[in-house]
Amino acid sequence: MLYGYAGKVLRINLGDRTWKTEPLDPQVAKDFLGGRGFVSKTLYDEVKPGTDPLGPGNKLVMASGPLAGTFFPCTGKVEFGAKSPATGGYGDSNMGGHLAPEMKYAGYDAVIFEGIADGPCYVYIDDDVVQVRDASAYWGKGAIETERILKDELGEDFQIATIGPAGEKLVKYACISHDFGRQSGRTGVGCVMGSKKLKAIAVRGSHAVPLPDPEKALDLGKKMFDVCFSKPGFKEWTPFGTAGVTDWVNEVGSFPTKNFQTGYFERYKEINGKALRDKIHILDKGCFGCPIPCGKYSKAKVPQGEIHVEGPEYETIAMVGGDCLIGTIEEVAYANYIMDELGIDTISGGNTVAFALECFEKGIITEKDTGKDLAFGDLDSVVYLLEKIAKREGVGDILAEGVRDAAARFGQGSERFAIHVKGLELSGYEPRNAPAMMLAYMTADIGAHHNRAWAITYDIASGRESLEGKAEKTVELQHVRPLFDMMGACRFPWVEISFELGYYPEILSTITGQDYTWEHMLYLSERVWNMNRAFNILHIPGFGRGYDYPPARFYEEPIPSGPTKGGNIKKDQLESLLDRYYEIRGWDNNGIPTRERLEALGLPSVAADLEKAR
Repeated sequence: MLYGYAGKVLRINLGDRTWKTEPLDPQVAKDFLGGRGFVSKTLYDEVKPGTDPLGPGNKLVMASGPLAGTFFPCTGKVEFGAKSPATGGYGDSNMGGHLAPEMKYAGYDAVIFEGIADGPCYVYIDDDVVQVRDASAYWGKGAIETERILKDELGEDFQIATIGPAGEKLVKYACISHDFGRQSGRTGVGCVMGSKKLKAIAVRGSHAVPLPDPEKALDLGKKMFDVCFSKPGFKEWTPFGTAGVTDWVNEVGSFPTKNFQTGYFERYKEINGKALRDKIHILDKGCFGCPIPCGKYSKAKVPQGEIHVEGPEYETIAMVGGDCLIGTIEEVAYANYIMDELGIDTISGGNTVAFALECFEKGIITEKDTGKDLAFGDLDSVVYLLEKIAKREGVGDILAEGVRDAAARFGQGSERFAIHVKGLELSGYEPRNAPAMMLAYMTADIGAHHNRAWAITYDIASGRESLEGKAEKTVELQHVRPLFDMMGACRFPWVEISFELGYYPEILSTITGQDYTWEHMLYLSERVWNMNRAFNILHIPGFGRGYDYPPARFYEEPIPSGPTKGGNIKKDQLESLLDRYYEIRGWDNNGIPTRERLEALGLPSVAADLEKAR
């Protein structure tokens, strides 16, 4: 018995609308845990170098972890992954809600979508009943609207993931939506779903997750919930969710403002957690098993219309509010609603719009290119660009490729302020005066994203000018944080209310019946990190150190205002950080994992693949 797992993988070929199940390999479960580990293993083994991210050879993987759907706090995480159309390398994105538990209850630890359908479709999974159904009636509809329609048609007990028009039109940063406001936003997984003409996934299950000792698991789960409720941060976190971070990030001068031109937004109090709570909040909303609900269901009215939306979360507040200079919580919420319906990642979407607004302000693009006068701080400009992007109309067709490719098209120095690493737009932290956070963005396996190593708190605590210990902390966090994605659990209890990491080996051992130590769990996470680096090397021609640099703005332009005015990081400091990071990782000076390191991680075949590719 494989405890803690459903025990099966479902493989669906959309091209010929066939499906089959395979037993979950116990060795894969042991070596890769689940979630992000299953995604990484599947993509490395089955998606070959040279594969077109939008072609039939790419695979979309939906995977849960052993903690998902169990008695423990915050265990509702699902991982989507594919070869990324945004970066050309390894891509995955994590999402909360209730989809991961339902998938396990239906009997599957992972679902692998292959091929391309001959027309719009959606996948229907009801325990052992699997069907590829026609979705022509839903094609063109919004992501949230489609979920509502399918819930009405199939029943409330189905858990549903959808894409919007942006995914259908292959916007490179299109997202997958679920539970009316949860998103797998990063790396263009929604674009891959659209390329397969897969509009939605609907899942319902009735099976139990096998546990070696259900009573022990239930007792330990109750204890873990009590620990969460007793934490000092519990009452402070819940009222505001992630929006509560806004004040702190702005006060330390790391709030992205005007396309990362600076790190301080004067109007932050009009878009922070208190503004959300006071002006638009209706109720709190949590994912499966969540005692600390970060979701805030809101109602906002602006001249453009009245909307209901989940959020805004901090990242949307940062990338639409500060980065586009949108100065009221109502306007940020409206833009959030537009992006959710269109199916656009609010991080890359806000970042790309801010880039376009700066290009317009500098005269790099003009009204002749855009069809409209554009300005920072103008909600109509933001919404106009988002709709152009989702339809791939005019300048939107260029912006739909992401800031890296758009800058290559626009030229005229715009590459300097196209804010990305490896083709993935930065999330909501200005890193010029935060060396560990900068390094975390530079070296993240999927491109610039904070969830791989939210290192900015260490920068503040250890001294922002110092480089000492920054590479070590970044590597440490890059093993700890992605481990949650492998387990199928949310990291917020640890990050936000100080739920101790030491509980997780006990929880994992109780669920699986296997003995886990924290050190071994970190070892498994490091294996996955190195496999993803190898995937990038094999799939992106010339990949190496040169892909680990940020845009020139970050090392050439000092921060012009706010608490960190005058701060920036020099190019030679970036080189020192990378040198030390590669040394700790056991990689060569070009950022290539050495055979010695890969063999120590039990990955000799990966070492052989890299040597063969040279």
